[in-house]
Amino acid sequence: MVARILAFCPQQSLSLEDYCQQVCPQVIGLLHIQEKLTARQFQRVATTTLLTMAREHPPLAVKYLLRPMLEPLLQCLDTAEMSLEDLPAGTVLVKEAELSSCVEDVFKVYVVGNEPTQTLLESLQPALGMVFSLSCFTKQNVSHLRSPCQEILLWFLEKSGREVALATLEGFAGLDRTMHFLHPFCQFQVASEGGAVITVKETASDEEEALYQKVSSEQWQMEQLVELVSCCQTSGLAGDFFIHCLKELMQVAVPHEAGLDSAPLSSQSLLALEQYHSQRLVGQEQQLRVLQLVAMLCESLSDTVFTDVAQMESADFAVLKPLVPLLEELSRVHPEPVIQELAADLRITICTHGAFSPQTVSTAAQNTLGKGEPSSGKVGGQTHTQPAAESSMGQPWSSMHPNRVESSTAPDPIPKEKGEHRAGNPAADQSAGPRTPPPLQELLLSAYDPDIPARAAALRSLSSLIQQRNPETLKILEKLLEVFLENMEHKDAFVYLSAIQGVALLSDVYPEQILPRLLAQYGSKGNQTTTESRMKVGETLMRVTRALGDMVSCYRDPLIHTFLRGARDPDSSLRASSLSNLGELCQRLHFQLGSVVHEVTACLTALAKTDREVEVRRAAVHVVVVLLRGLSKRATEVLRDVLRDLYRLLRSVVHSERDEVTVLHAQLALEELDDIMRRFLFPPQTLEKKIMVLP
Repeated sequence: MVARILAFCPQQSLSLEDYCQQVCPQVIGLLHIQEKLTARQFQRVATTTLLTMAREHPPLAVKYLLRPMLEPLLQCLDTAEMSLEDLPAGTVLVKEAELSSCVEDVFKVYVVGNEPTQTLLESLQPALGMVFSLSCFTKQNVSHLRSPCQEILLWFLEKSGREVALATLEGFAGLDRTMHFLHPFCQFQVASEGGAVITVKETASDEEEALYQKVSSEQWQMEQLVELVSCCQTSGLAGDFFIHCLKELMQVAVPHEAGLDSAPLSSQSLLALEQYHSQRLVGQEQQLRVLQLVAMLCESLSDTVFTDVAQMESADFAVLKPLVPLLEELSRVHPEPVIQELAADLRITICTHGAFSPQTVSTAAQNTLGKGEPSSGKVGGQTHTQPAAESSMGQPWSSMHPNRVESSTAPDPIPKEKGEHRAGNPAADQSAGPRTPPPLQELLLSAYDPDIPARAAALRSLSSLIQQRNPETLKILEKLLEVFLENMEHKDAFVYLSAIQGVALLSDVYPEQILPRLLAQYGSKGNQTTTESRMKVGETLMRVTRALGDMVSCYRDPLIHTFLRGARDPDSSLRASSLSNLGELCQRLHFQLGSVVHEVTACLTALAKTDREVEVRRAAVHVVVVLLRGLSKRATEVLRDVLRDLYRLLRSVVHSERDEVTVLHAQLALEELDDIMRRFLFPPQTLEKKIMVLP
C-alpha cells in the first residue's frame, strides 16, 4: 500500500515529472539502508515502488530511477565520452561502494522483484556488457559480487525473448558490435572490502605484452561465456545458441566477400585500400572467434546439446526420409546381426522424428565420433556396436584412431551368447562392472524386458531415481506412470510389487496428479479391468497414504468414498479388500472422519448383517474393532451419534452369526466398547491434596 501511494503523484504536486524528480532519489536511497531490522521492509517498499512506477510511468521511471541506479555501470562504457589520457594510471573512476551498491540494487529490483516488463529489460540491456565483464573479473578473485552478477545475467537471458537472448550471448562473445563493454582505457581492480573499483588502466609499453593481455582476456571471457551458457541447458537456450553458432560457422566455411571482390590497387585509393584491409582483418577476427566458441561449446556441452532432439526440425527429418527403405532392406539382408539391429533402430528413429530413439543409435554415434567405449548396447541386443561403426563409416575404426588400434583389435573374452545375455540383464552388468546408473532410456526399455529379474531391477532403479528427486526422471512423469501401471498387470510378484513401489513414490512427489488417476482406476468396473488389478491399485493407494503421513487428511473424502464404493462391488474379494483398506485409512487419519462417519457405519452395518460372503462380514466387523480400539476414550465423542447403532450391530452378530471368527471379532469389539463406557460413566477417582494460601 505504501509503495502504491508513493508511485502515484498527489494532487498538490506541480507536475508528475516534478514529483518524480523529488521522490525518486529518496526511493533509491531506501535501497541503501544498512540497518538489518528495518532494511528488509524499506527495501521491499522501494522495490515495489520502483516496479510500479516502471509499469505506470515508463519514461519517467527510466529517467529518474533506472538510469541513475545504473549510472556507475554506464559511465565507464566504451561509448562514453571520457578524456582519460591526462589522468594518471590507477585513478579511481568508480568507487567500491558505488559499484557494489549499483550491483546490489540491480539484483534487488530486477532479480528479486522479478517483473520482466519491456521497460526493465530494455533499461538493463545497455549495462549487460559491463555486468558480464564484472562477472568475468569476479571469477578470478574472491568477491561478494560474483553471485549477484551471474544471477542478473541468468535472469535477463531467461526472461527476455529467445532472439534477444541469442543476440546478447553473441554480444558477450564479441560477435555483435552493438554490445558495449568496459572502456579500453579502464580496468577493474580488487577493492579492500571484497568488491571492485574501476580505475584508469596503465598503458602497456610493449606491444607484445598488450597483445598477450588482450588475447588472455578474450580467452577468459569466452570460457566464462561457455560456463554461463551451460547454466541455461534446462530452458533450451544452450542448444539454440549452439545451433546459432553452427550457422555462423557455416558462413565461415563458405568464403563470401561480396563487398570485397577485389582490392583497390590504384595509387589514388590508398584510403580505400586501408579500409579494405581493416574490414578484412575484422572479418578474420570474427571467424576465429566463431571457431574458438564452437570448439569450446563442443567440449563443454556435447553431452546435452548433441542429443537434444528438439534441435532437429521437420525439414531435417524430411531429408532423412529417403533412407528409410534402404535401412529397412539393410535390416533384413545384412549378414551381421549388429548392423541389422542398428539399421532397424535408426529407421524407427527417423520415422518417429526422434520421439523414440534406442540406445544403440546414440552408442554407435559416440563410437563413430570417438567419444569413448559404450558401456552396453540396447536391451536384448548385442553389446558390440564398434564393428557397426566401422562398417557404416566405410573405413577401419583403427585408421581413424591409430592410438587405439591395440584395444580395438583385442579379442573379446566373453562369448557371444554370454554377451547377449548380459546386454539383456542390467543386474549382471551392475554386478560385473562399476555401479554407475544406466541411462534413463535404457531403464525404460528394460522395464519391458521379458527377463523378470532384469525388468524388476529396472523398475527398482527407476524408483530409486524418483526417490532421489532426479530432475531428468521427474520430467517424464506421464511416461513413468504408464510404465509402472503396465507392469502392475504382471503376474510375477517381484515385478508388480516393484511397480507398486514406483507408483507410490511418484504419488509422494506429485500426489495431486497421481492420486485422482489411481482412484479412478480403482473405481472402474470395465471389462478390461480385472479384480486383481484393482486390488493391486488398492495396495498402491495404501502405500501412498503411508508415505503422505499427516498430509493424507487433504485427500480424506475421495479416498473414503472410493473404498465405500469398492465395498459395494459385486466381487467379494474386492469388497473385503476395500474394507481392509478402509480400516487402515481410518488409522492413518487418526480416526478423524468428520461427517463421513455416518456413511462408514451404515456401510459396515449393512455388510456385517446382509453380506453372503464370510470374509466380507469378517472384514466389516474387524473395521468396527479397529475403530473402537483406535478411538478408545474419544469414541464417546467421535462416535456419539452412531455408538448405539454399533452396539446393536455387535449384539446382533454375536447372537445370529454362524462364523466363529466373526463372532470372536464382535465379542472383542463389545469388550472394548464395555471398557470405554465404564471409563466414561465411572471415571477413576484420584486422591488430590489441595493447599490453599489464605490472603
